[in-house]
Amino acid sequence: MKASLAEMAGKDCVKVAVRVRPFNKRERDAGSVCVVSMASSSVTLQDPRGGPSRCFSFDHVYWSHSGFSREGGRYLAQEPGGRYADQACVFQDLGEGVLQSALQGYNATLLAYGQTGSGKSSTMLGHGPNPGLVPTLCHRLFHSLTQHQDSMQSQVFFSMLEIYNEQVVDLLCRGARAPGGLRVREEQHRGFYVEGLRRVPCDSAVQVEQLMEQGTRARTTATTHTNANSSRSHMLITLQLKQIFSRESITKQSFISLVDLAGSERQRGSGSEADRLKEGTAINLSLTTLGNVISALADVALGRRGVHVPYRDSVLTKLLQAALGGNSRTFMIATLSPADICYEESLSTLRYADRWAGTRPSGEPSGVSGQTDPSLLAVFYDYIKLMPMVAEANQMSQELHKEVEFKLEIKNLALSDARGHDLEKDIAVRVTSLKNRQVWLWSKSKFVNRKYLMEELYQQHQAEGGGAVGPVPRERDPFWDPVEPLLLGKAHLWLQSLAFRIALDEQLEVLGSEGTEEAIVQAQLIPCSPTGLSLSEEDILIDPSELLGRRLDFQLVLDQCCGLRWLRQARDRGVQIGFQMFDCVQLFTPAVWHNVNPLLDQRIHFTSLQTSPALLEHLQTSALVLELWGLQEGCVELAWCLEGVGTTPEGSFIIDQASDTPAVCTVDSLQRDLEALRKDNSSLRDQLSMAKHGCECVRGQAERSQAERSQAERSQAERSQAERSQAERSQAERSQAERSQAERSSQRSSCEVELGRSLKVFYHSMTSVRALLQGLRRHRPSEDAGLQALRLYVCEQAAQLKVFSEELEQSVAALKQDVAAIVRRKRERSGTWS
Repeated sequence: MKASLAEMAGKDCVKVAVRVRPFNKRERDAGSVCVVSMASSSVTLQDPRGGPSRCFSFDHVYWSHSGFSREGGRYLAQEPGGRYADQACVFQDLGEGVLQSALQGYNATLLAYGQTGSGKSSTMLGHGPNPGLVPTLCHRLFHSLTQHQDSMQSQVFFSMLEIYNEQVVDLLCRGARAPGGLRVREEQHRGFYVEGLRRVPCDSAVQVEQLMEQGTRARTTATTHTNANSSRSHMLITLQLKQIFSRESITKQSFISLVDLAGSERQRGSGSEADRLKEGTAINLSLTTLGNVISALADVALGRRGVHVPYRDSVLTKLLQAALGGNSRTFMIATLSPADICYEESLSTLRYADRWAGTRPSGEPSGVSGQTDPSLLAVFYDYIKLMPMVAEANQMSQELHKEVEFKLEIKNLALSDARGHDLEKDIAVRVTSLKNRQVWLWSKSKFVNRKYLMEELYQQHQAEGGGAVGPVPRERDPFWDPVEPLLLGKAHLWLQSLAFRIALDEQLEVLGSEGTEEAIVQAQLIPCSPTGLSLSEEDILIDPSELLGRRLDFQLVLDQCCGLRWLRQARDRGVQIGFQMFDCVQLFTPAVWHNVNPLLDQRIHFTSLQTSPALLEHLQTSALVLELWGLQEGCVELAWCLEGVGTTPEGSFIIDQASDTPAVCTVDSLQRDLEALRKDNSSLRDQLSMAKHGCECVRGQAERSQAERSQAERSQAERSQAERSQAERSQAERSQAERSQAERSSQRSSCEVELGRSLKVFYHSMTSVRALLQGLRRHRPSEDAGLQALRLYVCEQAAQLKVFSEELEQSVAALKQDVAAIVRRKRERSGTWS
């Protein structure tokens, strides 16, 4: 059963915690100083270069840097009630929340984030007698299911994958990995899923631990300067829990997603400039997208409309869509190094965690408000008041044979501004000519005034006996107006990706004033160079504040408008799209006519020469509002006025002009600059020629002196080499005799060692098979089980038997291959030595 809305409103859907670990060997050897301090729920980071300290607040903070002792391998607080936070303390705050959410039927997600080597894997998985969040959670889960097995039946399925360079790898698959990784597909009911991912039914925490150990061994690791065994991939463990309550006829299903995120690191600081550059770029991209998703979900929880959640921007967020959105709870723990040499990485981690902490909704929930919108209430009264007037207008139009229809409409009922805030509602009257399908939108006051003129015309008609109405000049006809462009609807293209210099490709739904779908617009935001070339993945930013004071170039691309409702009603119409980028003037695309799915093919380049805090704040919190305007035959098309608009030498529009220097370019000024550059170039060329001649003279004299010294050194080296060669030949003869004797001795024992190793691997794999067999033996249906439960039991038994046979066949086949290989190598070596 689900918790009530009031219960969900009282809880934060996102909990954020921070944990600081002890110094590691590298930091102790470097004489590092602790720059992290914690008090209550705040973390303070001191700049080791003397700059100001930074303070951040979170739901939980865990001091695990000092104040502990080791007892039998366990890390415990030195004194009762001490500030040291052990693994049990972390689980009590975070793991317990994940467990209870899953048992209640909510999806729950636990993520660990931080720089490489900051203690993420230790917190999540633990080591030795200090189990982490994941194994403790599994033990507690199965313990709870066992306690309630009399009143319910349960199923737990385990899967484990990694995302490496945006490719999905099944960590439980023992065969060869598919090139390019497993495919991520999407279905209407299932959402995103991994095709071919192995899901193993589990009935004990021991079995889950064995599977986790198997998957961890297969996980991609690489060596960096920061951590010799650094995880270079995101690891995602999913526990699918299904609970069946037969008496109540209730089924609960939830997903527990446990994510160990790849190390967050600067490309140069961790020694990853070469082969690891691509890995780091993919990691930073997915981490940034994950933060964008959480921010967007928080906006949705606060009731903002038109919010885009960028699940599709990375593989990680695609697979976490069901776990993060809708019926879900999310917990994130960020881990820190306390060392001064890791200050930059720790600051980046705290900023990222603080961004998550800033997404927690406060007050009332997931659009629910206890107060009525005042503007909506006023519109309601106007609507009731105008209904009879509209009915009268329609009746007069019919009797006067005007063929004009009036209909009440609420403006901005489903529309919001650039920040997602609801626009003020107002009443309007849509006027439609039934003869030629022309449309006008009248304000309330205009309709009321026209209504009086219609009554005068109608009374004149009645006074003349109710006959046909003679022709009335258009300027005096209250049923007619000149046609003009009509605002059909709006779409929101959120700009947040530009703050991280990430490209965005979206299909935007254009919503009409009352929430109707008017069209779909295909739009892109592309960060680029001043000349319009797309940026590479290396240019993606983790911290948007790096943009401040720097040049930002990007392009808005409008590809196509599809399914125009305005054109489906009448093909003699057209459309234009208008928008305003920050402080630039209102711009419009060229008009397109007579096409339901018109190609727009527009690419507009914008530039901020020095990004200001105001522009950065706008990018992070606002959207570009695309307005769809409808054109009718005879109306004037919309056009922009570029008076006072600055452009760069490349022809792009300058935004953020309050902080930028106007750069309106003319042909004359460019020509003068070109001539000055040519003169400077000629002067520099003459100076370069003179300097080159002088360098050649000096180089010739130096080369002669060097040649004489080199000749003397070569003679001395040749004599020394001859003496070393004689000594090396003697040493080589002695070494050859010793190696021959050692190889003959080791040959006799190598086969026995290889056979022993193969048997050890076989016995280890048989442990998993034995556990599956024991599970099959213990798995029995209850005596009073109904037909539905028996069917479920048969399906479970068949699935477990299939897994058992596969494991057994793989283990025996592996042993056969190893023995055959040992025999073959023994024969080959015997032939060699004979």
